[in-house]
Amino acid sequence: HSLRQLQYPPEQVEVLLGDDGSTDRTVAVAEEAMRGYAGTFRILPIQGQLGQARGKANVLAHLARAATTAYFCVTDADIAVPPTWLTGLLAHARPGVGIVTGLTLVAGPRRFHRLQGLDWLLALGLVQVVSDAGQPVTAMGNNMLVTRAAYEATGGYEQLPFSVIEDYQLFRAVLDQGFTYRNVYRPELLAESLPIYTWGGLLHQRRRWLLGVEALPGWLQACLGLYGSFHYALLALGLLAGWPAAAGVWGLRLLGQGLLAHVCFRRAGRRAPLLLLPLFELYTLALSTGLLLFRVLPLRFVWKGRAYR
Repeated sequence: HSLRQLQYPPEQVEVLLGDDGSTDRTVAVAEEAMRGYAGTFRILPIQGQLGQARGKANVLAHLARAATTAYFCVTDADIAVPPTWLTGLLAHARPGVGIVTGLTLVAGPRRFHRLQGLDWLLALGLVQVVSDAGQPVTAMGNNMLVTRAAYEATGGYEQLPFSVIEDYQLFRAVLDQGFTYRNVYRPELLAESLPIYTWGGLLHQRRRWLLGVEALPGWLQACLGLYGSFHYALLALGLLAGWPAAAGVWGLRLLGQGLLAHVCFRRAGRRAPLLLLPLFELYTLALSTGLLLFRVLPLRFVWKGRAYR
């Protein structure tokens, strides 16, 4: 439905949907939603494996081969893009730029969903700061443009080593081919995502993301590690220097988080849920602890309906 609201001539758009072995009503629902669409709409049953591609990467490899356009704009089934999505992405696809990434905000009625939304925009705000400083971090595969020239220069997903962080893998390959990138933190590129509904599902998602973190430069990993271990350090501070000192440090963190959230949400055209910040501290502690256990134990994680080691 959001694709049909795009402020772009539909006759210049082709919408390709990969049906990757679905067992529900995906095809019927999609056909009904796109009935009468003035542009091109095709559903591609994903059959067979292209080169080294697996899972979502294999779907994208098939879709890229079927596409006829000069730009590939990628999103997921649980995403609603804004009407300005295509014009916003294309505005930054200048000569030499191979990949453009927008913003995604988790949206949902429950407090757990809103905590995920706060988490996402804070993280993307920090990514934007690092990107603006000239340090490539990542692309985001649910809100991304890649030019055909850049994609084909990498050999496509069928030629890339398989990774469950397929967006990061393509991002690095595009940069290796001499193209540049743009991370765009603006309302016209703000898409909304359905939330993760359970803690277990959230851990599976973040375990996959952690693979991307482990591929970042060492200094950036160290910064993220310090950020993630804050609450353990705060506990040690309380035991060693007293709880008033720990409370003061925690108060400064809340103030800093509040300012960052205000800036991030304001730049995205939204209002920051500042009243959630104390609860967000507990959410962050629970998530980092669970992720640490998930990381050290030999567990599989589920991604797009498939289990991976």
